Amino acid sequence: MDQSFRAFLDGNRVSDDQQTKEQTTMMPQSEQKDLHLFTMSTPNGRKIQIALEELKLIYNEISFSYELIDITSNQQKSEEFLKLNPNGMYRLHFLTMIPRKYASRHGRVPALIDNKCKALNNPSAPFAVMESAAILLYLAKKVDKNHVFGFEDDLERSEALQWLFFGMAGIGPMQGQLNHFTRYAPEKLPYAMKRYHEETLRLYGVLEIQLSGKYTGVKKKYLAGKGEGKYSWADMAIWPWVNIYTISGISEDELNQFPCLKEWHKIVSERPGVKEGCSSKYNLKKN
Repeated sequence: MDQSFRAFLDGNRVSDDQQTKEQTTMMPQSEQKDLHLFTMSTPNGRKIQIALEELKLIYNEISFSYELIDITSNQQKSEEFLKLNPNGMYRLHFLTMIPRKYASRHGRVPALIDNKCKALNNPSAPFAVMESAAILLYLAKKVDKNHVFGFEDDLERSEALQWLFFGMAGIGPMQGQLNHFTRYAPEKLPYAMKRYHEETLRLYGVLEIQLSGKYTGVKKKYLAGKGEGKYSWADMAIWPWVNIYTISGISEDELNQFPCLKEWHKIVSERPGVKEGCSSKYNLKKN
């Protein structure tokens, strides 16, 4: 169980009064490193936290700073942040049946700034990247020149991208909805909870098929690559979601149905870069 993420969830239930708090100022660009990450320690944020920590262990020259976004102060809704990631805007809560305090609670992080590159249409601003998969691919191109976490072979690269997008289009949205209806929905909706619970388990089953080598005869240590595979961006993208399975309401007995997935989760969990990317330094300190 990921206690730090559970504490984050329980500590960030935002009321209507909290939503009117004054937005805080972000770190001045002069204090930022070449790469600057806006994050909070959620699965999507942890993808990039882990990626940067992994890269730092390989490439000594990498320089990055990070800034923890306090969603209770609406920092991610400020004009300053929206210039970097317009997907931080409030949802149109009046078009839904969900009360505003639930509909607009979360912003959209992570976002990454590359202070060594200029924005395409604003040379006075740095280049910004939103969406966690896009950030991973940006880091793969700009930093991982030796393909330590990627592949030079086109077919291996394609396989890694397939699983990366599987995580983005499947695991993330489905388990994210499971989290919402299990933990945050203003009323318990058994159909929604059952639907997203079963779909998350189905997707875990797909991962089990890949890792077990059920149809290839080759058991894999990691999701992509020839033979047992190699630790890659695909693993970084999916592991943070599987890591919070208990928070999503998936029991230990249910996870035991996927022994190869469970083994993969343990192997990735033991990596120094993963441990550092999930460490307490990325936890927002409450006053």
